[in-house]
Amino acid sequence: MSLLSVQNLSLSIGPVPILKNVTFSIAPGEIVAVTGESGSGKSMTALAAMQLLPDSACTSGHIMLRDEDLTAQSEKSLCAMRGNCIGMVFQEPMTALNPLHTIGQQVAETIHMHAVMPKAEAEAEAAAMLTRVGLPQDRFPLSRYPHELSGGQRQRVVIAMAIARRPRLLIADEPTTALDVTTQAKILDLLKDLVEEYDMGLLMITHDLAVVADMADRIVVMRKGEVVEQGDTKHLLANMQHPYTKALFEASGHQVDLPSANDSTPAILSVQNAVRDYALPRTQLFAPRAYHRAVKGVSFDLHHGERVGLVGESGCGKSTLTRAILGLEPLQDGKITAFNAPVGPDMPAASRIKTQVVFQDPYSSFNPRHRVARILTEPFHLVDTPPAGDALNQVISDVLTDVGLQPSDAQKYIHEFSGGQRQRIAIARAVITKPELIIFDEAVSALDVSIRAQILDLIAELSRRHNLAYLFISHDLSVVRSVTDRVLVMQNGEIVEQGETETVFNTPQHPYTQTLINAAPVLPDMAALTSQTETPNDSA
Repeated sequence: MSLLSVQNLSLSIGPVPILKNVTFSIAPGEIVAVTGESGSGKSMTALAAMQLLPDSACTSGHIMLRDEDLTAQSEKSLCAMRGNCIGMVFQEPMTALNPLHTIGQQVAETIHMHAVMPKAEAEAEAAAMLTRVGLPQDRFPLSRYPHELSGGQRQRVVIAMAIARRPRLLIADEPTTALDVTTQAKILDLLKDLVEEYDMGLLMITHDLAVVADMADRIVVMRKGEVVEQGDTKHLLANMQHPYTKALFEASGHQVDLPSANDSTPAILSVQNAVRDYALPRTQLFAPRAYHRAVKGVSFDLHHGERVGLVGESGCGKSTLTRAILGLEPLQDGKITAFNAPVGPDMPAASRIKTQVVFQDPYSSFNPRHRVARILTEPFHLVDTPPAGDALNQVISDVLTDVGLQPSDAQKYIHEFSGGQRQRIAIARAVITKPELIIFDEAVSALDVSIRAQILDLIAELSRRHNLAYLFISHDLSVVRSVTDRVLVMQNGEIVEQGETETVFNTPQHPYTQTLINAAPVLPDMAALTSQTETPNDSA
């Protein structure tokens, strides 16, 4: 008997159809992955299983948890089932956790909602759950607040909340999207162990086919609210039938056509023995100030037209080093020069204009009250005589066309665009002043595979057309490998290995680099899978 059975589920919000006859099932102890692009209906399917839908949502079909139809339950019954029978792990743990409550209070709250027990007993149960997910009390006491934990640790707290009552079904919605490769590997291993230990069913929502191929027993591929293909993981990947599934797989392994590197160009960015310290909070009123060294004597050069990658775990110092390179924070020792001028918080505008940045989340880096034309022209405040009138309109039209958008998009607001289009606008803003160096800070980590492939091709094309140099910061090693000539590996504030990208990836010398590469999920070899499977997958 299936643990969860979704039968001909259709869903609309107002007049807009969202899901169309979605059908799949999950057995106890089974991991089923639902994959597809943004907007395919993955998350709405998960929310429908939890019955956490907008008031205007209208559904048909059935969602059976064992022999109970969730669509026919009262809200009171559903509240008793959520957390008790069905647990959910959300994509962004910081928004799923209450910043005003300790992690112990939040895990214990889940237990209190479904069981009557003394406070001390609930706290003991919460401590046991946190220990089970890798947060032992000697290092992570119940009194910690979410902001005192890393991203991976916060995700473990959310998992502890979801499994506190040992539910029969666990739903994980993109639980590792923003995590570095080693943390991602630990979270995925934890989820697999929990499924095996508690014989839970796991519904995994993800756009990462490498994760799916390594973890899931079965795959459900969704497109525009419909299931286009589903089946056993190995069979489906070896015998993909639907063109959309094939396109997703090709985009996941997409190789960028980079222009040839020029070794004889001069250095435009030089980082020499950079040191950056942060003051730690005083433990006592008159105690001496302690400092944390986030960047420890980092040195490297970046040449004109060169593409350099910077990889490392969260907390290794990548973002701190980036802020120093952008002149947003001072160094305690060493120096950074860009285009033969010193870099620092007080550097002149003329020096800043040659270096631009593309942030991870374009939506949060734009003013939503401004039209695209205003957003794109923000960097011109660094120019003594910026273009105006028809000349400015022509510059805006040219740069939008450059990044694959329409000149008419200049009059729209940022909320009118998709995630991939917003990232194109972020790139357009970075290149509008014709800089020689761009810093891409996790610029594609939140994008699904097909949009990511388009953005990476765009970056390569702009590099070819304008001879751009860039520093590409990412935790996705496959992306870094495809868009860089040289890579720097950072650990605990130090560059532990650097060299040509293919050399570092093929023959890593430092144990940390080897750990990173081994932790990264990889797409399976289709030829090997095909030889192992003879029966075709069952297509929807």
